[in-house]
Amino acid sequence: MARILLAEDEVVIRAELRRLLNGSGHEVVEVGSVPEALAVLAGGPPDLLITDVRLPGAPGTQLIEAAGGAPVLVMTSYATVRSAVDAMKLGAAEYVSKPFDLDEFLAIVERLLAGGRRSAPPAAAANSGSEPVGKLIGQSPAMSEVFAQIRKVAPSDTTVLVLGESGTGKELVARELHAQSKRRSRPFVAINCAQIPENLVESELFGHEQGAFSGALTASSGVFDAADGGTLFLDEIGELPVSAQARLLRVLQTGEVRKVGSPRSKRVDVRLLASTHRDLAAAVREGSFRSDLYYRLRVFEIRLPPLRDRGKDSLLLAKAFLASEALDSGKATLGLSPEAERAIEEYRWPGNVRELENAIERAVILCEGDTVLREHLGIDEPPPAHGLVNAAAPVVTAAAGPPEDPSLEAYFRRFVLENQGHLGEAELAKRLGISRKTLWERRQRMDLPRKR
Repeated sequence: MARILLAEDEVVIRAELRRLLNGSGHEVVEVGSVPEALAVLAGGPPDLLITDVRLPGAPGTQLIEAAGGAPVLVMTSYATVRSAVDAMKLGAAEYVSKPFDLDEFLAIVERLLAGGRRSAPPAAAANSGSEPVGKLIGQSPAMSEVFAQIRKVAPSDTTVLVLGESGTGKELVARELHAQSKRRSRPFVAINCAQIPENLVESELFGHEQGAFSGALTASSGVFDAADGGTLFLDEIGELPVSAQARLLRVLQTGEVRKVGSPRSKRVDVRLLASTHRDLAAAVREGSFRSDLYYRLRVFEIRLPPLRDRGKDSLLLAKAFLASEALDSGKATLGLSPEAERAIEEYRWPGNVRELENAIERAVILCEGDTVLREHLGIDEPPPAHGLVNAAAPVVTAAAGPPEDPSLEAYFRRFVLENQGHLGEAELAKRLGISRKTLWERRQRMDLPRKR
């Protein structure tokens, strides 16, 4: 059991995190301000300090130096690269932006606690076989190979390219590579290349000087600075613009980063991990991805199999997700009915592990007894296509006829391709009846890049 100091002024968030951490067997001391936290720290350092950046009266980052060498996890609702860099420079081990996934948050907490125990041997040394690694779950031959690859390459500083469909767990693999590396006590910084506006990509990655471009009112560091000494994970690197690809290649070749608008370079010590759901070899042939960068990235490849190719892993994962969700919702006795288990094993899971986790979360909410039934999962049939679109929307009407392929994904693909030329992302999402985040996720999974 670890002793964790939690500094958070929002009572509801603090209570939720205390419940989560207590449920994992940890002792939590909670405070709502910097002075209260300092009073607790005066009695000795905790095993882990978790603090919000914005606390009443003083920033939570003031607590980093007072933590007595304990790892510090910084939370913020105002996540920017600059705030992450500032926190990392002050000694924070990791940061998360609100709202965050509770399972991912807990995984970070456990990794930081494990990294804080200096005498603990690396997981790779404890087991070099093909047993599951960290938070990764699976018994299929394909996943056993993944586990073995992680153990082989994690202790080195080799660049790793993680390939796989959306929702297969590429970031989780990257986090495990960092957790089992010699850099595990240093920062792990993850950034999704697809979510950065094209005109800001180079600034986010490498930083910029004051006045480097319109709106650059102050100088700012990039994610390479934030990850100095640790690991940088570039998710969806296939979305990186060609201009940024050239600068990234330069960093990999020289180990030096030059801010946008600066004549000087700075050396950084960063291990680079990258992932994509795209076929980068095809992108190289098409000219949308540099061949020299591609070969630099694929020094070591880890290919994550889709869930449909993992046999009984789907049921194994479902039971693990159910145990976690049931505990969080106070329904610890929940189980799966035989029909539900059969449905989980037979379903193709086009959204992979992420879709399965969401289905279990929904089932726990809907279940009123002790057994999750097949109908609670909501995976038998896709909802009717017309249910996605605002009936008043003038772009697609009944006169256009049903899509040739009646599946939900085919309808989504057709609607986006036909209308993205004259509708923005917000309007597309509105007429599909989904959020912009969901629209972006489906674009990634279905390989439908946004028109620039």
